[in-house]
Amino acid sequence: MAEGQTSSQPVPTGTDKDSSVPAVGYDKKCIFCRIVNNEMDTELLHRDEDICCFRDIKPGAPHHYLVVPTKHVGNCKSLNIQHVPLVKQMVDVGKDVLQKHNVTDLTDVRFGFHWPPFCSVTHLHLHVLAPVSQMGFMSRLVYRLNSYWFVTADQLIELLNSKEETH
Repeated sequence: MAEGQTSSQPVPTGTDKDSSVPAVGYDKKCIFCRIVNNEMDTELLHRDEDICCFRDIKPGAPHHYLVVPTKHVGNCKSLNIQHVPLVKQMVDVGKDVLQKHNVTDLTDVRFGFHWPPFCSVTHLHLHVLAPVSQMGFMSRLVYRLNSYWFVTADQLIELLNSKEETH
């Protein structure tokens, strides 16, 4: 198939049903890969070829969603400038899911990533939290802005863009 063309065939993201060989971009040990591939009893709030979204099992806010790539991507330290569109797409999906759940005040939300080694799962995942004004003390600490362990999506994009400029 020529570059730029798309296939109407679905892109395999899990294990191939006809063989025991895992598909590209799938880590059978990764809980998020298993969720994305419907191997867990987790409600998917959004799923397309590139991005999946589901509720966090330990919510830090009334609305706490995780947005993940459907293919296994490591944590934010493994990203480079080519991942900027993916991060932006993850934020867009997070905004869409919030709006579908009647969160209209997008000034009272937080979009961010835990910075390694403070990641509980090594599959890249965006935390979408709303409303921030209703987060408790511990959540405000765990998802704190300008900390060593949490970066906003905007900060990550800026960092990825600056990495390229220095090379």
